[in-house]
Amino acid sequence: QVQLVESGGGLVQTGGSLRLSCAASGLTFSSYAMGWFRQAPGEEREFVAAITWSGGRTYYADSVKGRFTISRDNAKKTVFLQMSSLKSADTAVYYCAAELGRSTIIRTRANEFDYWGQGTQVTVSS
Repeated sequence: QVQLVESGGGLVQTGGSLRLSCAASGLTFSSYAMGWFRQAPGEEREFVAAITWSGGRTYYADSVKGRFTISRDNAKKTVFLQMSSLKSADTAVYYCAAELGRSTIIRTRANEFDYWGQGTQVTVSS
């Protein structure tokens, strides 16, 4: 079965950095675009970043543009989210998601993704 397992979350001070990883299994990773979403308490799940199957295109939410970087290693079946200059507003559970397709179109809606991880908590303290 398909599994997406996030890691790398934790507690960090404002202005700090974290690198999230999402390891995939049970799917042909290079056939999937990947995305990161986040959900804060009492809020809806929101798009953070996405990357096409080849890594050739990326897209970011305005709130994280210039601070976060998404990347992938198809050989290791892993997608990463490098987060820097973290703010308290970045506190949330972060989820990775997989969307079947070798398109250059970037998906940003949660219902367009086929598989989800269990999430990893990121807490930014001021």
